[in-house]
Amino acid sequence: MSRRVCYALDLVDDAELIAEYEAAHAAGAVWPQVIAGIRQAGYESMEIWRTGDRLFMVAEVADDWPRDVTPEISAIDARWQDRMDRFQKRLPHGEPDEKWTAMTRIFSLDEQQDAP
Repeated sequence: MSRRVCYALDLVDDAELIAEYEAAHAAGAVWPQVIAGIRQAGYESMEIWRTGDRLFMVAEVADDWPRDVTPEISAIDARWQDRMDRFQKRLPHGEPDEKWTAMTRIFSLDEQQDAP
């Protein structure tokens, strides 16, 4: 059984950089080893949404997420992350060593009781 996790991140507020970041994430543009590492880590599905310079990641993860990835894949992912750094800004209330800030769900329609 999987569970959902959500994260937020800001981009540098520059239209050209945002367009370049989006192009780097277009279908087929992300390095195959990065995709392999995402799957090795236990992500079953992932989407990144954008509004303005704010990104929102929604992911379904395996019960044993996060899993270790092979050193080779980890090294390639580190290169990808370094390449993405120039586009990204950490949120001020996030962890200093983490790019993406974990979000807390505060509402679920499914958990609401129907009004009489």
